Amino acid sequence: MSTFMAKAETVERKWYVIDAEGKTLGKVAVMAADILRGKHRPEFTPHVDCGEYVIVINAAKAVLTGKKLEQKKYRYHSGYIGGLKEIPYKVLMEKNPEKAITLAVKGMLPHNAIGAKSLTRLKVYAGAEHNQQAQQPVAVEVK
Repeated sequence: MSTFMAKAETVERKWYVIDAEGKTLGKVAVMAADILRGKHRPEFTPHVDCGEYVIVINAAKAVLTGKKLEQKKYRYHSGYIGGLKEIPYKVLMEKNPEKAITLAVKGMLPHNAIGAKSLTRLKVYAGAEHNQQAQQPVAVEVK
């Protein structure tokens, strides 16, 4: 018996919507990363991009547990000397909650071409409305 290997041309992609309201940021990101990667599918193949599309709504209402809101910081570097920038997650969640979810999901995807391609299928919205009603996304419950 031979092992089944999925092919990129034959993969049919569906749309899923995750509601982040009242859910932990990390649990929402894990669920989104698994669907983007395609790990929920029985025909998952590690070297083939067989993931689906994910819409995350209510990103502004996602919860960070403990003291993460005050203590956790998003750090990045401009590339210049002394160019380290820090933004506390409290400010990040107020100004740009979509970026907080995107960064969490990006860190859970593989750091290669498949991960970069998977991240393009992630759509994050701060509110409850999204622009992908025509794709008829299926609601997924975060465990």
